[in-house]
Amino acid sequence: MTPAGRVTRRTLLRAAAAGATAATAGCAGGTRSVQVAVVWSSDELDRFREVVAGYPGTVHVVSAGNDIDAFLRARHLAGTSPDVAILPRPGLVTEYAERGWLSPVRPSNEYAVPPGLSDLLMTRGRRYGVWVKAAHKSLIWHLPSVLPETPGTWDELVTLTRTLGALARRGSGPAPLAIGAADGWVLTDWFENVLADLTPDAYDALAGSDADWQGRPVRDALDRLAELWSIDGAFPGGGRRALLTQYEESVIQVVRSRRAVMVFEADFTAEVIGTFRRGPEEPETFPFPSARPGARGPLIVGGDAAVAFADARGGVELVEWLTRAESFQPWLRVGGYLSPNTTIPLGDYVDPVRRRLAEEMRAPGTLRFDLSDQLPGPFTGSDGLGIWRIMQDFFADVTDGVPAAEAVRRATGQLAAAARSADGGR
Repeated sequence: MTPAGRVTRRTLLRAAAAGATAATAGCAGGTRSVQVAVVWSSDELDRFREVVAGYPGTVHVVSAGNDIDAFLRARHLAGTSPDVAILPRPGLVTEYAERGWLSPVRPSNEYAVPPGLSDLLMTRGRRYGVWVKAAHKSLIWHLPSVLPETPGTWDELVTLTRTLGALARRGSGPAPLAIGAADGWVLTDWFENVLADLTPDAYDALAGSDADWQGRPVRDALDRLAELWSIDGAFPGGGRRALLTQYEESVIQVVRSRRAVMVFEADFTAEVIGTFRRGPEEPETFPFPSARPGARGPLIVGGDAAVAFADARGGVELVEWLTRAESFQPWLRVGGYLSPNTTIPLGDYVDPVRRRLAEEMRAPGTLRFDLSDQLPGPFTGSDGLGIWRIMQDFFADVTDGVPAAEAVRRATGQLAAAARSADGGR
């Protein structure tokens, strides 16, 4: 994320071009179209365009790229804000609402989401966004032929990693874990799953303004990660190589080059697998393991929310339409889509994996939203910034032989300082 208030010349030019395109499209035939800015690209962008093709009006979809915040700030400065945006973080919804950029929205009566998600899009008692896409972020992927028996607890995962790591060091097999540590969000997803499993209440508290980033729950979660990540032979090429490995490459290391046995990440990993896997074997998943034998593991979800900009003609109506159960049927029929809307029948999912994940998301009392996406300002993380960079520093320490206690002390100090700087805790 570009730091708040800083918009680059490149972003301004791109946003201005998109604004000009929108104006041209809107004036065509004397009918103003509704413009939607999204973070999606490639297949996701194509699928969403198929969705809005069913809207009873003209919809022009613009891909803003990964840094949609900078894109939207530039469009606001130019006076060409889109009618609707799909935002990847609830913190942006809150910030834009407080700045007066958004119109309140009202979902249809066919819209319901799991407890804990809806309130994230409320500001001063009014709703300014609706969830339109979800990501299940508590999965570990593997090939059954390579790993026929999966670990059921955290301790079993650590033991398996030690065993496979020893074999990998002798050249007798692949490394146990692939990890895209070059993408800091991958590391925060690991941290969030461990923390939510160990101390769910502390997880919830860290999203608040009085969060204690140097408290026992954070230290315990980092200790557990250090226990796993410091295992010799855990990653292909070692920790330093892992810090240069991006998320997509980590998936390829499991399903194509077979340099690793397991990779942890969300349901959208299936799209990378579909592009790069070798051979007909279908990868399978198992839940992120709990530290408590017999206990259900954590369930972390991310999501994309639709908002309507202030005074945007047609924007509020489109947002409401997106919450109807039938609106995303084109994407559901193709596959690759997980809905946060619990009114959608599970039988509508053609993809059996996502059907199971949608069912898991509806179980009461287990779901928590991605913590880093709730953090304020630059603390939320982006390349080289915030919690992403801090977790990369921690990963570098524990994989480079720094004692766990020292690595945890450094990381919690950095987290606390970053939280104070962003008014997000102590």
